[in-house]
Amino acid sequence: MNKRAILAIILASYVMIVLDTSVVLTGLPKIHLELGFSDSGLAWVQSAYTLTFGGFLLLAARAGDIVGRRRMLVAGLALFTLASLAIGAAATPVQLVIARAVQGLGAAILAPSTLALLQTTFADGAERTHAVSLYSATAGIAASVGLVLGGVLAEWMSWRVGFLINLPIGLAMIWAALRYIPESPRGGGQFDLGGALASTTGMSALVYAFIRSASSGWSDLLTQGALAAGVLLLAAFVVNERGAAQPIMPLRLFADRQRTSAYAARMLFLGAMIGFFFFTTQYLQTVLRYPPSLTGMAFLPMTLVNFAVALQVPRLTRRFGNARLLALGLAVCLIGMAALSRVSPAGGYWLTVALPMVLIGAGQGMTLSPLTAAGIARVPARDAGAASGVVNVAHQLGNSLGLAALVALAGAAPLAQRVTTALSASSVMLALALLLMVLAGRTAPSACLSGTPR
Repeated sequence: MNKRAILAIILASYVMIVLDTSVVLTGLPKIHLELGFSDSGLAWVQSAYTLTFGGFLLLAARAGDIVGRRRMLVAGLALFTLASLAIGAAATPVQLVIARAVQGLGAAILAPSTLALLQTTFADGAERTHAVSLYSATAGIAASVGLVLGGVLAEWMSWRVGFLINLPIGLAMIWAALRYIPESPRGGGQFDLGGALASTTGMSALVYAFIRSASSGWSDLLTQGALAAGVLLLAAFVVNERGAAQPIMPLRLFADRQRTSAYAARMLFLGAMIGFFFFTTQYLQTVLRYPPSLTGMAFLPMTLVNFAVALQVPRLTRRFGNARLLALGLAVCLIGMAALSRVSPAGGYWLTVALPMVLIGAGQGMTLSPLTAAGIARVPARDAGAASGVVNVAHQLGNSLGLAALVALAGAAPLAQRVTTALSASSVMLALALLLMVLAGRTAPSACLSGTPR
């Protein structure tokens, strides 16, 4: 088995997913004007993707355990690539949102397969720590690079090119997966379709309620109805998982307090980060009047620092332990986000934007890998796919719910005020994530604190 080739395929496939989450952000103003989106409707360009991504992850993750992870990886790559072509050809807001939703479904099939393959290919210990570090570093770096790439392409060519480049990459990854990745044994069991339906429709209703509240307010009957439906459907999902023979989200995964805290912290962290990317991008283009290409390059201080710090994570983990490194990363990110929330046009770029970005980049570089490691720690092989699904669900729900909540909270005030409000709320999310992990670390055994698997 060629582990280097498998790791390269896993990382390249994951880059496609993360890149398309961020490459669209710097192109949003162009998409807004070219396709005629409303201000509140523009959030659906991102939310449609993250919603179907998060909604179908659990079913797709369990499907990988049952029918084979390579099959799911190839299926996800194919669907993701075809949807990218449809996005590049979209002529109306409806076409774009539908194609983004289909692309999210492809990502939902693809993402848990990559992390599950990583778990089952690389031995527990130093080998897996190194692979997980590269996987998490890829997520952070690809998100930042996507902003730069999206801005450059939107101004110099077209925002559509950012999606069309997935065609050659996707085809190459399908060929490589079929050649280098051995198929995992098929497991027994059946799909938990009831759980998948309840979780997907519940999250859809919840995100819709938050996004609708931004334009209609919380007193709106449809907003209230969607919120109530979302809560009830998610409660039904939990009840279903208790009795399902083959649950898509085995509740035993939450028996470990540190792992459960890592899932919650991941949602809060990603909610804060999507708010940072979404609102800072619009601030740079609308308030500071940066063109898309310069907007993308304005994120370089964060990208470069993120890259440099992420490469040091394996060494830092050995020295400080997973829990301490995670707490440090969240704290640094919090300081940077709190500073950026005070952004002002009078302060210029370097002092009020670039300097906080350096701290956010360093914090993100230290945070994602320990969060991923904590989310899959001490999980038996039979639940590798389900656990990777929960990690990715927390990631995507943090994105979709975080963005929906921040858009609703920011309201319809002038953009500069909305940015300050949203980034202040993002700072609160990071503070809560830090508190969760500190409390989990204090109650965890010493083996967990050191980052050594039990």
